[in-house]
Formats: sequence, C-alpha cells, structure tokens
Amino acid sequence: MFENSVTTGRLTQRERRERAEESLLVGAAELIVSEGPAAVTLARVGERAGYSRGITSHHFGSKQGLLDALVRRAQSGFVPGLAGLQPGLERLLALVEGYIRRLGDGDVRARAFVVLWGAASVDGELAALFRERDAALRADVRDDIVAGLAEGTVRPGIDPDGIAFALSAQLRGLALQLPRETTPVDAARLARTVREMWRRSLAP
Repeated sequence: MFENSVTTGRLTQRERRERAEESLLVGAAELIVSEGPAAVTLARVGERAGYSRGITSHHFGSKQGLLDALVRRAQSGFVPGLAGLQPGLERLLALVEGYIRRLGDGDVRARAFVVLWGAASVDGELAALFRERDAALRADVRDDIVAGLAEGTVRPGIDPDGIAFALSAQLRGLALQLPRETTPVDAARLARTVREMWRRSLAP
C-alpha cells in the first residue's frame, strides 16, 4: 500500500528542502537583526541554522542570493490575508492596517526586511533589489486605487500614481521610524489611525 510522509512520519525530499530553506532564512534574519547585514556569511547562516556552509550555498548560491530570497519571501507574505481580497479600497485599507500591525509583531523576518531596506541606501546591490520591491508595492497600491475608481469606492479625481507613491513612502517611513522610538508605540492603534486617515482621504 502507498505510504506518504504524513502516514509514515518521514519527510519527502521537497519537505526537507523547504524546511532547510526556512531554517536558513530565519538564521539569516536573526543575524541581520542582531549584528547587521555585514555579519551575514553563508557559513555563519548555516551554522546558526544547524547546517553546513555547503548546504547554504546549495540552496541560495551566494550571499546576495540568500538576501534576495529573504527579501522576496518577507515581502510576499508581509501582510497575511490579502490574496483573498479583490482589488479596491477595502483591500488597500487592509494592506495599510496589516502592514503597520506587522511592524509591531516582532517577527524576525519582518524586522530583517526593515534593516535591509535601511541599508539599501548605501549598498548598491541591495538598492537594486529594493527598487524592484518598492516598485512592486507601488504597483499593488495603484491597482487598488484604479479598481476603487472603477467601482466608485474611491473619490473621482484621485491620482493613482501619486497616491501609490505617497502611501508606499509613508509605510516605508514608518517601518524605519518605529524601531528608533525610545517609547513603545502601540502599532495596532497606529494602524487603525492610519487606515482611517486614508479611508477619509480616498472615499467619496
């Protein structure tokens, strides 16, 4: 009779690969948060995750490949639940609130994303990667504005490109500012406030 990994308790090759990649990405994120991007080497990441340098190299090829995978993975799932929402104002507001809430939840990969984004101002390779990520965020916001205009939930005359630039800049700015605050900020409360601000600005 056929036995799968669930019934036997053994991991498939794909599951082992995914588990190894996840552990390596978390190890890299922990190093970035605790010591900065310069501390990241394939050997140190492998050691931190319980693997060899060779395994890290096998999965990501180079330090840049590792950072690229970390940034893409962190941003693609940064705000959970968006995939089930149709483009439009409500999805945009969910993005705003979810993004700011995520900044306060302490997830190490989210924190590493912010550290790397800050370092991109002086690192050419990171700068190229984050230009691409920033463009993806702006395109996401723009699509929601355009959809909202079409369905009548966004006020006529709103400039999709201008709003996309301003809103993404605000989110990135908050991501850099919040960790620098000496007095803890209630991220959930701030998220609700910013969501309501954008709803009043955009709704008819």
